Amino acid sequence: MPEARNTKRFTNIHITDILRYRLPLSGIVSILHRVSGAMMFLLLPFILYIFDLSITSEISFAYLQGFASHWFVKLLILGLSWAYLHHFCAGVRHLIMDAHIGLSKEGSSKSARSVFFVSVPLALLVALKLFGDF
Repeated sequence: MPEARNTKRFTNIHITDILRYRLPLSGIVSILHRVSGAMMFLLLPFILYIFDLSITSEISFAYLQGFASHWFVKLLILGLSWAYLHHFCAGVRHLIMDAHIGLSKEGSSKSARSVFFVSVPLALLVALKLFGDF
């Protein structure tokens, strides 16, 4: 009976090593995909409530329009917009990977970079629109 080799296939990361561990870009995109999905899911009841208020009457719409003009609310809207844009782009990346395209280390890195190259400029365009630059 052959003996089991004593080779380590992976190592666990201790809590003290988290700040020093260098996660690959594809791992960062994957974690942000989960974070953005959770953020959208948790804020969905609030968004539906705001939508319901906005279509109730013209007075409630005008009130919410004034409420949304505050800089902090615009920042929250920008965060939610980024979450949607990133989640959408990363979801397309995952669908392409489900077709067994770009599964290599280099392909995964390229697709992770493309998620950032698409979602960040789109979020910047939303920020420019929200804060009144165009």
